[in-house]
Amino acid sequence: MAQCVTKVELSISCENLLNKDVGSKSDPLCVFFISTGENQWAEIDRTEQVKNCLAPKFSKKFLVDFYFEQIQKLKFGIYDIDNKTIDLKDDDFLGYFECTLGQIVSSKKLMRPLLLENKKLAGKGIISILAEEIKDNRAVNLQLQAQNLDKKDLFGKSDPYLEISKQTQDGKWQIAHRTEVIKNNLNPSWKAFKVALHSLCDGDLQRPVKVDCFDYDNDGSHDLIGSFETTVAKFQEASQSGAAFDCVNPKKKQKKKSYKNSGTVSIKTCEIVKDYSFLDYIMGGCQMNFTVGIDFTGSNGDPRSPNSLHYINPNGLNEYLMAIWSVGMVVQDYDTDKMFPVLGFGAQIPPNWQVSHEFPINFNPNNPFCSGVQGIVDTYRKCLPQIRLYGPTNFSPIINHVAKFAAAAAQQPTASQYYILLIITDGVITDLDETRQAIVNASKLPLSLIIVGVGEADFTAMEFLDGDDGVLRSLTGETAVRDIVQFVPYRKFQNAAKEALAQSVLAEVPRQVTCYFNMHKLSPLSKQMPSNVQTPSNVQTPSNEQKPSNVQKPANDGELNLEDCLDF
Repeated sequence: MAQCVTKVELSISCENLLNKDVGSKSDPLCVFFISTGENQWAEIDRTEQVKNCLAPKFSKKFLVDFYFEQIQKLKFGIYDIDNKTIDLKDDDFLGYFECTLGQIVSSKKLMRPLLLENKKLAGKGIISILAEEIKDNRAVNLQLQAQNLDKKDLFGKSDPYLEISKQTQDGKWQIAHRTEVIKNNLNPSWKAFKVALHSLCDGDLQRPVKVDCFDYDNDGSHDLIGSFETTVAKFQEASQSGAAFDCVNPKKKQKKKSYKNSGTVSIKTCEIVKDYSFLDYIMGGCQMNFTVGIDFTGSNGDPRSPNSLHYINPNGLNEYLMAIWSVGMVVQDYDTDKMFPVLGFGAQIPPNWQVSHEFPINFNPNNPFCSGVQGIVDTYRKCLPQIRLYGPTNFSPIINHVAKFAAAAAQQPTASQYYILLIITDGVITDLDETRQAIVNASKLPLSLIIVGVGEADFTAMEFLDGDDGVLRSLTGETAVRDIVQFVPYRKFQNAAKEALAQSVLAEVPRQVTCYFNMHKLSPLSKQMPSNVQTPSNVQTPSNEQKPSNVQKPANDGELNLEDCLDF
């Protein structure tokens, strides 16, 4: 296996983008892809969307592992987003750029023209990619508030937000973080946020940092309220002393001798913490618990018919099995005992032929585990002739079932357990409202949900559950605290390399794991663990209560963010 030489942070900005909107400007975002084979690309991440802007400077960074001995092909696609779906096919394409990671790191900053799909220039569009090596794994937790800001709106007050930038080696400013917008407020208090210290000041607490306060306007012509320069060290001092920074508007200062400021900004919180990586937690002993949920509803078709999605072809495979193999072969390396609970839903099961939405496919509720990925495959094949495909397609029972075990793990004050639930399905969710609530509840737990859609059905509802295009909300309006859902349609990978599906669906898991444990301020386990902490070596299977089983049913569960403005 290749050894990661270093981690690289990529900052993206564009100029002179094509304007695809009538009466306004394009609303661009950048999508980051990594090559998985000849003409095959896996989407890894997306920036935020910037409204009404042809020269965006994206604050969201891309993190990449750099391997000196490998050719790592990358692609950056720029899209004008005018809807809430994650599917890019219905968005205006503004151009793309392909290169290798080696080209970027050797240039440090790469500026190239954007191309259209026919390889012609995308107007005068330019993409700039700045690469920086990550040597510092510290981060800073910040919360800022302002007092007595200038009134900028004719029929209201101001809609303020902050942009915090670091000074680069050439003296220019590079955005590190953008806060949410707070509507109609001259004394705003922004939400707490965390930013990597290398993004903010290259790890140097004395390096200049600039804070710009703007009044948000829907047409993209945001008005500068005021600015100030400081350092992270002064942020720390101000958080202790209560001192405030003058927010100065240069134009007003030139016009009025008596001008003092356009308001002040104070620091409610400034805390430097260690930002642990996914490998820190895995190597520290965190156990990844993998569970599979399989759709056995009637819309799949009779398994005996070659037209059925559950039909096993002469090669011994179908789309369900391909998804299980692809994802399972990766995840099993992080599960010590390799015993996986596998649950079915939407079928009538023996002996009473009642519809069940969470039954063990080995029909043993006291021991629902399959040994390894091969065990899942063998048990699935034995299960098919013994059940009757029925319906409806309910996700919430299985999500709540696994969430019960994740909730138990969350009670431990250690980063010892994390859960991954893979649901493979062929159709539209019947219990969408209950599923939304289940995911919102699960977002508070050490749990990630991967959904693979098989067949040719309309998967719009699945895309809605994937929080990439905005914050998922329950029917009551409660928001998910983390994005824990990743959805992909299998048909996108039918002709791709066998590794492509796993790379796409698992790409977000490391970030989701670190987000959860960092959010709860849990450090990786040490090699010498307290005797009262259960580890993989002393877990007994199948009586292991840390893994989902079918023994007990879960109980029934019943300010404007700038990213809201940018994403929608």
